[in-house]
Amino acid sequence: MEIPIPTLSNLHDAALHSKLQAAIDNKTKPPGSLGRLEALAVQIGEILGTDKPVLEHPQMVVFAADHGLTAQGISAFPADVSWQMVENFLAGGAAVSVLARQHDLALTVVDCGVNRDFLAGLPAGTQRPGLLVRKVAGVEHGTADSSQSVAMSQAQCEQAMCNGMALVRDLSGNALLLGEMGIGNTSAASLLLARLAGLDIELCTGAGTGLDAAAVARKCDVLRKVLALHADAMQPLDALAAFGGLEIATMVGAVMQAAAQRRVIVVDGFIASAAVLVAHALQPLVLQRCVFAHRSGERGHSLMLNALKVEPLLDLQLRLGEGSGAALAWPLLQSACAILRDMASFASAGVSEKSSSVVP
Repeated sequence: MEIPIPTLSNLHDAALHSKLQAAIDNKTKPPGSLGRLEALAVQIGEILGTDKPVLEHPQMVVFAADHGLTAQGISAFPADVSWQMVENFLAGGAAVSVLARQHDLALTVVDCGVNRDFLAGLPAGTQRPGLLVRKVAGVEHGTADSSQSVAMSQAQCEQAMCNGMALVRDLSGNALLLGEMGIGNTSAASLLLARLAGLDIELCTGAGTGLDAAAVARKCDVLRKVLALHADAMQPLDALAAFGGLEIATMVGAVMQAAAQRRVIVVDGFIASAAVLVAHALQPLVLQRCVFAHRSGERGHSLMLNALKVEPLLDLQLRLGEGSGAALAWPLLQSACAILRDMASFASAGVSEKSSSVVP
C-alpha cells in the first residue's frame, strides 16, 4: 500500500490576503487592537477562501489506541484506562464530552486499536452512537512493544493513515478538532519529537499522566533504548511505524485529508501536535490549515511548537489531552470569524477614522 500524499495549494493568495487584512484593519477599532484575534481571523479567511467565514458543523474526533510499550512501566496509569475512558467518552462523562456539548461540537470517538471489543455482544452490524471502529489487521489490540520491535509494520501504519483519511472524507462541516486517548501515547509523541526534530530524548520526556521525577527518569531511559533500537528509522513514516501509535497514525491521515479539503484544523496538545509534526514532514503546507489551540503542560510540547514554528492561542497548563484544549479554544475561532464577518467598518458605521495628522 502506498499513501497518496495530497498536493496542497499554497493558501497565501496575495489578493485574498490583502482583502482580508484591509477588512480587519478597517473595522471600528484602532489597528491591531484585537491582537492575535485579528491574525486568526485572517488565517481562517484564507483557509476557507472568503472574507465572510462561517464555521459549519465542527467535528471533534478523539482517536484512541493502546501502546505495547506500557509493558515497560512508562505510564502512571494501567493500560485498561484507555478502553475505560472510551466508554466514558461515549457515556458523555469525560471533560471533552462536557466541552463538546457546551460548544455544540459533534463528538466522534475512533477505536484505532484499543485493547477492547466495544461491539462485543451486540448483533452483527450494530453500531454504537458516536463510535467508529477503525482497527488495523494484526494490531487490533494496540501496537507492539517498541522496545522489542517496531510498534507496527509499514503496511499497518499506512492502513491506519488511510483509515484517518477515509473517515474525514465522510464527516460533514469545514472544521476538524483533534483529540486522542491512549495510555502510553506521550512516550510515542516524545520519541517522534526526538527523532524528527533531532532533540535529546531527555528534553522531550515529561510526566505524562502524572509520573514523579524518578519515574520520568526511568521512562527516559526506556525511550532512549527505543531510539537506539530503531536508529535507522529516520524518515517520518519509518519513525511513525517504529514508535507508534495507531491513534497518531490515524490522526496523521485525518490531518492530511482535512488539509486537502481546506478544513480548519484545530490542534489540541502534545499528542495531536505530534501527528501534525509527522504530517508537516510529509506535506509542509498542512500548517497553513492548522490552528494550535494551546501550549500543553507536557514538557516536550513547547519544543514541538518551536520545531513547527507556531504559536498556540492559549497557555492554561493543560495536560489532559482528549481534545480538551481544542474545545476550549473553539470560541476564539468563532469570535474571530464573527469579527471579520459582522463587525462594522468605519465607513459603514459612519465613525471617524484616526486622524492622519497630529495637532501640536
